[in-house]
Amino acid sequence: MADTNGARLPDEIRDAIDALRPRYPTEEALLLPALHLAQRHWDGWLPDEAIEAVAHELNLTPAKVYGVVTFYDLYHQKPVGRHRLRVCTNLSCALRGAEEVLASLKNHLQVDENEVTPDGKCSFVHFECLGACEQAPMMMVDDDYRGHLTPESVRQIVEELD
Repeated sequence: MADTNGARLPDEIRDAIDALRPRYPTEEALLLPALHLAQRHWDGWLPDEAIEAVAHELNLTPAKVYGVVTFYDLYHQKPVGRHRLRVCTNLSCALRGAEEVLASLKNHLQVDENEVTPDGKCSFVHFECLGACEQAPMMMVDDDYRGHLTPESVRQIVEELD
């Protein structure tokens, strides 16, 4: 067993991982869905305790799990808002005003990128490509795409959350 200082997942997460095991050929293949389950449990982020517990559950080293967490943008190592905003900054969006959208979010939310608003409602980041150039400039609000943004429309989107 990997040395994880005895970190353990809550029973409901372990049960959910056990239910997924037949669908994956190896514990390593099960790592991504296990991390998603753990991240949901820890309010949208993965503290060291969660990384160690997933490693323990899947008999992997914490270094292996940490490597996966730091590779993928959809895993977070510090708290995030209840609503996560990802602003595309790739070429199409950049040419159509992504920087103005980011500036509007920063100004409206009164936090910097990767910070959480004091009420815990929102956090935002720029994202290299969200694959929706036809909607430029665009962003993801949680799991939903919002396109053809303006500085004014992003403020309205934020106001309508919750």
